[in-house]
Amino acid sequence: ALAAPPAPTPARQRWIDDDRAVRTAPTMPAIERYEGVVYDALDTGSLTPDARAWVDAHVLVASALWGFVAAGDRIPSYRCSSTDLKGPLRGAWKDAGAVLVGETVVDLRSRSYVDVAPVPGAIAVDVVGEDGAALNHWNKHGKGALVRRMAMDGVVAPDAAGLAAWAASSGIRLRQVGDARLELTATAAGLD
Repeated sequence: ALAAPPAPTPARQRWIDDDRAVRTAPTMPAIERYEGVVYDALDTGSLTPDARAWVDAHVLVASALWGFVAAGDRIPSYRCSSTDLKGPLRGAWKDAGAVLVGETVVDLRSRSYVDVAPVPGAIAVDVVGEDGAALNHWNKHGKGALVRRMAMDGVVAPDAAGLAAWAASSGIRLRQVGDARLELTATAAGLD
């Protein structure tokens, strides 16, 4: 006889319940739905109305379930990550980035999301520490803080050079390291 599987943890049960109700669950703007270091650093709840309007107009979130969603798009709670896209959903979003061709896209996604849905011509941003080494936690924090500063300043840059020029004038250590690649130096204190 087979033993019954163990009961799910409370967090896992919440994910299961959310996924079962995804079609009828209450929704909220995507930028408020997601949680974690990036969203904590962005802190949309404390933005001015103009900065929040910039976020709603310029920020897209890569969702493993929904594809690219605008910051203001209303979505329910769900559990699906880029690792889920390595299984039966593999290839679901491989062409999603094509709709962004011709737009100036500053791509702050993790490598796993970039691999799932590449955006041709996007400007990649690498986050490094004071010593030039790649970061993990502060990588995410730096990306959220960068978007926050862009929103507060209402930045609309035509290319990597324009974004680097804005950053230099704002005291942000964001330097161009290729035609479509930037390097952001971030610290525990943020961008300075």
